[in-house]
Amino acid sequence: MTGTDRPTDGALVVKRVEAGSADTTEIERLADAAGYDVLATLTQTRTEDPAYHVGEGKAAEIADQLRARDAAVVIFDNQLGPYQTYNLGTEFPEGVRLLDRFRLILEIFGQRAQTRKAQLQVELAELRYELPRAEAKASLARREEHPGFMGLGEYDESREQDIKNRIARIRDELEKIERTDEHRREQRRESGFDLVALAGYTNAGKSTLLRRLAEDLDVDENEDIHPDLDETAASEDRLFTTLGTTTRRADFDRRDVLVTDTVGFISDLPHWLVESFKSTLGSVYQADLVLLVVDVGESVESIREKLVTAHDTLYERNEAPILTVLNKIDTVEAAELDRKREALSALAPNPVAVSAKTGENVDALRERIDESLPELERERLVLPMTDDAMSVVSWIHDHANVETVDYGEQVVVEFEGRPAVIEQSRAKASDLVPAESAS
Repeated sequence: MTGTDRPTDGALVVKRVEAGSADTTEIERLADAAGYDVLATLTQTRTEDPAYHVGEGKAAEIADQLRARDAAVVIFDNQLGPYQTYNLGTEFPEGVRLLDRFRLILEIFGQRAQTRKAQLQVELAELRYELPRAEAKASLARREEHPGFMGLGEYDESREQDIKNRIARIRDELEKIERTDEHRREQRRESGFDLVALAGYTNAGKSTLLRRLAEDLDVDENEDIHPDLDETAASEDRLFTTLGTTTRRADFDRRDVLVTDTVGFISDLPHWLVESFKSTLGSVYQADLVLLVVDVGESVESIREKLVTAHDTLYERNEAPILTVLNKIDTVEAAELDRKREALSALAPNPVAVSAKTGENVDALRERIDESLPELERERLVLPMTDDAMSVVSWIHDHANVETVDYGEQVVVEFEGRPAVIEQSRAKASDLVPAESAS
């Protein structure tokens, strides 16, 4: 399912945990993001049953609830194996769709994929999800000369290889797209832009923060469009509002800054799923600064777990400094904020606490961003009083922070900018005057 198609089926949510009580908040939000109407939730605390995942008795209870509530879908907040999927299917009413956590996530991604890059990444994730299941069917068929796999359907001996071939082709195409994206990022740096990326879990307020930092609505990655690109639109309280990236020019006095928002992290993502979307994460990995946004209204334990996972994901390939932003301070008391800041200090030293919703402390965040970005270089150029020199001065105004311009017998311009801009300005100046005249 892709584009704007959205299911409207009633669903049951099921979650099994090894110990303690099961929290179904996120899976219910994921179901809502996919467009399902959650009719009820069922939980169980026990070790995994190899045949049904939950116990056989719980499977029967789920079947009864499906009939009683006339639900069309059952969603497990766990990963189900092919054998478990088949066994559960035999217990449930005919026609009921069975989704595990990752199949649901892929369905959401499919709904959001509007661009070629996004669609390729979704297809890659789906194929990587299906591959071990195809391999399991192949293994059993070869071992037992069985025409099918426990009723899961006829085994096509070429299917496994077809999946591998398609995965290879998609990876090649995504690498070409990523090279184009990287070229665009380098062009922006050469034009004097600092690149800041927003990272964090879904619903942490990244899109709202982007609106607060944005200066205009003119810059984007030609990716999926955020619903809040319209200035009058409110940021949606929904997971996976967009699958692609959105980039805007930020409001800074002495820098040209582009801020990019990407799809948020979610809990318990397997490595293969994260890897499928590494092209989208390229905007994070290649940034000059990463703003790691967290919802400070959550528990310390939840925030700590998310920070650890986010750091693991970011530090794998990212070399830029990471600045933690404690968002939604409008939802907590000052004493609670201080307590959480102290409890998280090892993972988030010297964070910035803001409310993207109200704008509180966003100016302080701008100051920290300015301090954390690569240091600007200073330059002083002496140019002849010519039309060509006026064009160079205009170019410097567009690409750097000009401090003074003195128009006399010669033009003296003092400014600061990124190293690439300084280098280009010197080259332009050298085309106008002998090298010894520029200082």
